[in-house]
Amino acid sequence: MHDFWPHSGFNLTERDGDGKLLASDALLHAWWLRPEVAPVPESCPAELVLHQALLAAPRRPVPAAELAALLDPDARENYGVMLAFRDRLLAAPTLEAAYFDIFRSGDVTVPPLFIDQLAQLILRGILAGTDDAVLARTAELFFRPQKVALEDGAIMLADAATVELHESGSNYGDLGRLLVESKTKPRRVDLDVLEQGNAARYWQRNEAHDTVLAFGQDRPALTAFCQLIERWVQHFFGASVTVEPVPRIEDKKWAWHIGLDAQATAILNDLYQGKALDATRNRRILSLFRMTFADRSLVRPDVAGRPVYLACAMDGKDVLRIKPQNLLLNLPLASIS
Repeated sequence: MHDFWPHSGFNLTERDGDGKLLASDALLHAWWLRPEVAPVPESCPAELVLHQALLAAPRRPVPAAELAALLDPDARENYGVMLAFRDRLLAAPTLEAAYFDIFRSGDVTVPPLFIDQLAQLILRGILAGTDDAVLARTAELFFRPQKVALEDGAIMLADAATVELHESGSNYGDLGRLLVESKTKPRRVDLDVLEQGNAARYWQRNEAHDTVLAFGQDRPALTAFCQLIERWVQHFFGASVTVEPVPRIEDKKWAWHIGLDAQATAILNDLYQGKALDATRNRRILSLFRMTFADRSLVRPDVAGRPVYLACAMDGKDVLRIKPQNLLLNLPLASIS
């Protein structure tokens, strides 16, 4: 067993009888240590008192007057956002329920940073006990954007933030910034393609985000991605599904589809309506999938027995941003239709 993503907060959570995650005091305490609300030398006395009180009692209610007493408007805003997020977590029976509710309400006010952290926590729980490094690395697609490179027909995914760090020269300190400013690129940095043979590298540096996935047909990462979708749906709804890549959609009775990101949603909508894609948009499609349900009685009657088609696609900047919430909101389940 590997204790990966140690800074996700997973080891601070608890579980209910169904294996869902609970917001423990230890997890809430850790969130009050986040840089957005951690005191700085300029913090006023009221802010210092509030911060210490929340560390001592992470569930403590904070009256509006107490929040208004903070002199720094940025601090007031940051605490307000954190308190609203905390209260949303505490109002839900599990972290999974809180995550689902953020999107089901239709008015998403939670910052993307917190949404991604919740997704990471939930995935870490789903993957507890795994020894598959490719599966764990592929799970990062659910909460970290990926930079896409198309090389001789191969689809390569690298962590977008890591790529940006190298391109900006920031990873080389002041020298790197000087090189970028002078339009001289730092030396090329080759990131390792993660495969079963070098899996140990991931477990040793799993929060460095410095490995690349080969995401093409018949590659382990694409298989892992399908497995993650299956386990995500099973974890939230208890529904057993099978997901497999398909080269194209040729279905005269196409009944339902879900885009796994904003680009894929628009592309699938157009394809469903019979619209042709230009070369630019067609290039953005990274993979198509077919999902089938083991128990068709779980599916709404007009879709029962029919496959659900999925797709993921990169945007105009060659970045893939998976939105796992789309699978929760848009599945044709009878229970949520």
